[in-house]
Amino acid sequence: MSDTVTAPTVPDIDIDIGLEFVVMGDEEREHPFRVIIHNDDVTPMDFVIKVLMNFFDLPFRKAIIVMYKAHRSGQALVTVLPYHKAHDKVYNAQSAARQFGYPLSFTLEPEDAI
Repeated sequence: MSDTVTAPTVPDIDIDIGLEFVVMGDEEREHPFRVIIHNDDVTPMDFVIKVLMNFFDLPFRKAIIVMYKAHRSGQALVTVLPYHKAHDKVYNAQSAARQFGYPLSFTLEPEDAI
């Protein structure tokens, strides 16, 4: 009996899922990014308002306006921040929503995007 072990061969399969990773440099991370909130049919409006106030520091009236715009249009601009601040706020807001079982979501777009 031999002491050598051969690893099973894995077939070479080319699967393209359309995923692209983009690495940003320090300068690009400091450019302003738009935080966009997306409407869903599950997250209660009062919860959205609280998230906008607590995580994005929006005043009550502005939070209501943003929430209603997202509700009517499907999405709305929340704020514009440097990438790292925007990313942290979005992560914290979405994490809080998940803790309560809500699918509330945000995306980031470069400010100079059309």
